[in-house]
Amino acid sequence: MKQQNLAKKLVMIVEQVLVASSSDKSKKYFLDFLSAHAVKMLSSVSTGGEARRAVMQHNFQLVVINAPLRDEFGHELAMDLAEKTNVGVVLVVKSELYETVSDRVEQAGVIVVQKPINRMLLYQSMRIAAACGQRLETLQKENQKLQKKMHELQLVGRAKCALVQYRHLTEQEAHRYIEKQAMNQRVPRLEIAEDILHTYDD
Repeated sequence: MKQQNLAKKLVMIVEQVLVASSSDKSKKYFLDFLSAHAVKMLSSVSTGGEARRAVMQHNFQLVVINAPLRDEFGHELAMDLAEKTNVGVVLVVKSELYETVSDRVEQAGVIVVQKPINRMLLYQSMRIAAACGQRLETLQKENQKLQKKMHELQLVGRAKCALVQYRHLTEQEAHRYIEKQAMNQRVPRLEIAEDILHTYDD
């Protein structure tokens, strides 16, 4: 029953997971572990280069890196993914390297798990990494909305200034004009502002 509850919790956060491991035995271990926790969309690669290409091509929520990889240790890959994408990253290293590697990568947002693996700790680390990645994606979307809103406000402000300058309206009259045109034409204020600017700025 406890195992089923864990599966439900993990699958709600993680839909696509990439496992990077140069060891076939370890790769199978992680894939079996994730599959047992109801993660259906699993992919695996053997090198850092393959992992980078895979992340560019697919929308992974979590990447598990079993260090060392064939072409690099793995901490560079982990940091690249954590800093340049929204994917959650778990880096698995030997116990004697845990402190050294953690000091290098945790500030970038990488979660480090040491071998031999504690299955509950691995599960918890994956959940935390996936949740962090999800939060980053949400923040990025909110930032994009804010940037779009700021762009609209800037263009509407410029359009008001154009109406004041060229049509000798007051600021309030210019504001009402843009609002009325947007309502009558059933288009966003941004489109009205752009039309005004094209008229008077050209």
